[in-house]
Amino acid sequence: MALEGRSLISIFDFSDREIEAVFKLAEEMAQHTRGRVGLAEGLIMCTLFYEPSTRTRLSFETAMQRLGGGVISVADASVTSVAKGETIADTVRIVESYADVIVIRNPLEGSARVAADYASVPVINAGDGAHEHPTQTLVDLYTIRQEKGRLKGVKVALVGDLRHGRTAHSLAFGLARFGAEVTLVAPPGLEMPAHLATRLDKEFNCRPAQYHSLSEMVTGEEPLKGRSGRQRALTSEVLSLFDAVYVTRVQKERFPSEQDYQKAKSSYEITEELISKARPDALVMHPLPRVDELAHAVDRDPRAVYFRQAAYGLPVRMALLAAVLGRRPARVRKARKGDYRPKPRHEVDFRKVADLRCPNARCVTNHEVYLSPHFTFVEHVPETIACAYCEYEMKAPLGPEAAQ
Repeated sequence: MALEGRSLISIFDFSDREIEAVFKLAEEMAQHTRGRVGLAEGLIMCTLFYEPSTRTRLSFETAMQRLGGGVISVADASVTSVAKGETIADTVRIVESYADVIVIRNPLEGSARVAADYASVPVINAGDGAHEHPTQTLVDLYTIRQEKGRLKGVKVALVGDLRHGRTAHSLAFGLARFGAEVTLVAPPGLEMPAHLATRLDKEFNCRPAQYHSLSEMVTGEEPLKGRSGRQRALTSEVLSLFDAVYVTRVQKERFPSEQDYQKAKSSYEITEELISKARPDALVMHPLPRVDELAHAVDRDPRAVYFRQAAYGLPVRMALLAAVLGRRPARVRKARKGDYRPKPRHEVDFRKVADLRCPNARCVTNHEVYLSPHFTFVEHVPETIACAYCEYEMKAPLGPEAAQ
């Protein structure tokens, strides 16, 4: 499928070959990150941000201007009609009158999907709560590809707040799709949500080993049991097995209380001493911003690539904008056997379940009153349903026959 006119709400909205086409186009755009190429002359992008952002918003706005287009921006929703109670649906139907593409960040999970459902122009998800951040995933995958020359077989440790970290959620699936090997390292209580681990297993045959800290990995302690139930003893040199260590911050804004946040944030830190145990050509990655989890002294280490990682965001987002706006066709090659290909949303069997609302308090359907909760049955997991917006999974309350 061509990318022109398409929205990117989830990393699952693009096939493997379409992602590769964006990467190929990004390599071309890398030649124009300090100049201006007139691909988007006469077009306007709106960045609609309900949450703070530095890298994502500025890189999107720079990308559009480097392409020759214009930008209108909402960086503080409190000074817009949102503060008066305007809905997401109404906001995007107004904004589409002014812009040719909308980039949205919102703390409600599933909010970007709502925007895409109501807008007639392409919508790009720049982060919807703890759900997904697909363009950051594109940047992360592109970084590994450019630095290591491949994705297949690359060994990556995802470290930090894997419960709330939307970048880690999307990246785990992106890595699994391209054949990388994934390990999960999270403090107690901040592990990858069980339903995401189930999907990694069932859809991509990816069963990551799981640890509570990097210190477990360098002291020879055994990992937590993965879904496969297998255990694996480790040597003190285990950190040297990884091609990339991807660190995420503890998501303060996702915690119910300051006390819970303080307890979690002190649970791990990436130091020079720890990184010294990594292989010489390993990558130390971070989506930024960092707080206490990544020592500034690590910046001096040649393995630290997080500032280059942020810089890669510009050509990737230039490529994505050029493709969805139809100003530079992304050449999508024929799919290979085993490639992931998305199922069009209109072909998904979404159903209402009598008197059931999504139990996820952060789901957009619990805040935007005009939305009718819908669910779909989860493949490979009997009598399990998922929210059509935030993808929160739960047991069907009365079995499949309860769905209408």
